[in-house]
Amino acid sequence: MSTDKSFLKESSRHVAQSAGVIAAATLCSRILGFVRDVVIARLFGIYLYAQAFVVAFRIPNLFRDFLGEGAMNSVLVPVFSEYTVRKTKEEFWELTNVVLNLLLVALMCLTLLGILFSPVLVRLIAPGFIASPEKLAATVKLTRLIFPYILLVSLAAYSMGILNSLRHFVVPALAPCFLNISLIVCALFFGEGTKGLALGVLIGGFLQLCIQIPVLYKKGFRLQLFRRFRHPAAASIGKLMVPRVLSSCIYQVNNFVDSIFGSLAWIVGEGGVAVLYFAYRLIQFPLGVLSNSLTQALLPTLSIQALESDRMKFKESLSWGLRVSFLVMVPSTIGFMVLARPLVEVLFGGGRFDFNSVHLTSRAFFFYSIGLCAYAGTKVLQSCFFALKDTKTPTKVAGIGLIINIILNALLMFPLQLAGLALATSLSGINTFVLLLILLRKKIGGFGVRAVAASFMRMLAASLCMGVVCVTLIRLPVHKYAALALAIAGGAASYLIFCVIFHVKEIRHLRQWNKKT
Repeated sequence: MSTDKSFLKESSRHVAQSAGVIAAATLCSRILGFVRDVVIARLFGIYLYAQAFVVAFRIPNLFRDFLGEGAMNSVLVPVFSEYTVRKTKEEFWELTNVVLNLLLVALMCLTLLGILFSPVLVRLIAPGFIASPEKLAATVKLTRLIFPYILLVSLAAYSMGILNSLRHFVVPALAPCFLNISLIVCALFFGEGTKGLALGVLIGGFLQLCIQIPVLYKKGFRLQLFRRFRHPAAASIGKLMVPRVLSSCIYQVNNFVDSIFGSLAWIVGEGGVAVLYFAYRLIQFPLGVLSNSLTQALLPTLSIQALESDRMKFKESLSWGLRVSFLVMVPSTIGFMVLARPLVEVLFGGGRFDFNSVHLTSRAFFFYSIGLCAYAGTKVLQSCFFALKDTKTPTKVAGIGLIINIILNALLMFPLQLAGLALATSLSGINTFVLLLILLRKKIGGFGVRAVAASFMRMLAASLCMGVVCVTLIRLPVHKYAALALAIAGGAASYLIFCVIFHVKEIRHLRQWNKKT
């Protein structure tokens, strides 16, 4: 685009700096998250307690996403960002207190109902567990113990939404580190069983909230508990929240679809729920470090640019966000696919995570990797819809994706078993991305899709050449840890070289981002 250079000097500079800071903080959290998963994998393998934890932890995460991180940020940040620009500080803090009071009432009711109906919830999302009374009982017990986590983590997510609206990103991005640290310590201290996992989740949720409170007070927040429950903007937030909650519901149900099918051990094999969890956790690493960080930093900027009559900067932000996202996700996809087995073996192998666990997880990981670029691109596109205060369109598209995922799961689980469930998720994700791209282009007009596609193809060419380097290095006759380290380092270095050869201009954006961090 003609104004691309001037845009990169102004708007993208702030977004890149913010995203870089978030990415650095998120990287710490993701590394700790990997340590947490390694500890759980080696202590529990893919067997009873690992499966119980995956299902039990997923249930509160479902409701957390309804009223927490997913819905909260995408709805609150555009409204709160507008208030920071057009209203006084007093009006802004008054609104935050009203929304907090409404949120507290909803969360307390939800937590109590969740504890009461845990047996029903577990049977619904893991019907295969009914055939194993011991597994079912352990999962129900763990679900009840950790359900209060919803209250804690949703309040932490609300705090993050306020701070992001005020362009403060570091502390909220670091908050998940405390959950991972808590789980690691408690799991190691208590060993196999539900007690350590439950305590780790609850303590971690409490710390995630507490670390943000001092920053909120420093910014000017003062708690006015249950004094007011009405505000004009709260009503508009409610209207935006309903379709966003439905969208989050559909997204989480999509995840639960995999759990439901994965729990059918007589079709897909034993340990399916845990296998899919560990495989998808690896996929979440680049998504969490770059994609989530980028969209978290991009949303406030897009929200302000959407208020302008001329949306040229908005379109440039969108194009830039997609290209920078693909710059990392395309090589990650190829790297994950060619190194799936050694990555799983080195990271999780050992203890109760045996040869069978490595084999099943690496296959699922391979097929999940196919949709990585689509997952990242979808987050950028959704942020654009949210900035435009359109939460209905992503909800409808997510519904279509859910139906496709269910159909593909049913078709692919018989010939491919767990790998088929992972492939179904990837194909559904690709479909969601394409639909959102088409609908957003209709809504705002052209935003340089051809330029994005051309950049994508250049990145793909560089990544395929990088894949050849990775395959060559992983086969060297050295220890598996050394071979994997060489493959990753050599792959990263070769990708940068091939980006220069194939004229991937976005590599300059990565250097610019690195300077800011």
